[in-house]
Amino acid sequence: MKAVVIHEYGGLEVLKYEDVQRPEPKEDQILVRVIAAGVNPVDGLIRSGMFAKHEKATFPMILGADIAGVVEKTGSKVTKFKAGDPVFAYASLKSGGAYAEYALTTEREAAPKPKVLTYVEAAAVPVVALTAWQALVDTAKLSARQTVLIHGGSGGVGTFAIQIAKARGARVIATASTANQDLLMQLGADVAIGYTKQKFEDVAKDVDVVLDSIGKDTLARSYGVVRKGGFIVSLVARPDRAELDKRGIRGAALSVEPNSDELAEIGKLIDEGKIKVIVSQTFPLSEAIKAQEQVATGHTRGKIVLKIADEPK
Repeated sequence: MKAVVIHEYGGLEVLKYEDVQRPEPKEDQILVRVIAAGVNPVDGLIRSGMFAKHEKATFPMILGADIAGVVEKTGSKVTKFKAGDPVFAYASLKSGGAYAEYALTTEREAAPKPKVLTYVEAAAVPVVALTAWQALVDTAKLSARQTVLIHGGSGGVGTFAIQIAKARGARVIATASTANQDLLMQLGADVAIGYTKQKFEDVAKDVDVVLDSIGKDTLARSYGVVRKGGFIVSLVARPDRAELDKRGIRGAALSVEPNSDELAEIGKLIDEGKIKVIVSQTFPLSEAIKAQEQVATGHTRGKIVLKIADEPK
């Protein structure tokens, strides 16, 4: 099969489009014929070796965690899926990656593909939607009538976070560049802030929850807008314990985990029309370098997806 692999850590130049052996599923695994694979900022970080200390890397390595495709074959212990089922999944790095014509996943990572989505759209969902869900629902326990401030509302995580928060009955304030203000409103934000022209702390005050995907100065300025007892979840940094204690607020750094039940729940909201999926660009598998280059700009609207095979009829 064709796949994009790396034989060592490094820059974009280490991504190679080549022929590799098609994997065989173990007893608890599902082999998926991949129609589309999502591209995430973390793919570039893994490629560069940022997590090398924590990973037992075996090269060649196939990157990518977002899979949408059709079940080709299942291991003997798999009961939820059968060959021919349309699925989407957040496949862990242990299983091998999504930038390939076939990929492995498990029942703990996969869910039925939402019926209303194309495979390209479905591939844009798992990692970022689960990140938004685990940050807002599991970690910050966001509930109806609370107010949440979402930084980077037009990005992959942000677009889902706005809609998940709205589906839970929360009031949403979201930040993005001036060019993306219309998108924030389309997604349901109650207040849209163009961070180049407006300071978010002049608008957001006494919020219950902050979701930070920017870090640095943005995180530092966010402590002051949270009400006492409120919560800051950061995807990129560990909130400062002294700041949290001083202001009587709580905080956590989030690292997302695959979760098939939550993915199925998100899929239901998508099928009910409560969540729209934004794909800004697609690339063929052979152009994974261009896709990662675009994601690395940090200014992607929604998601970028690798289109690996034609949509099944």
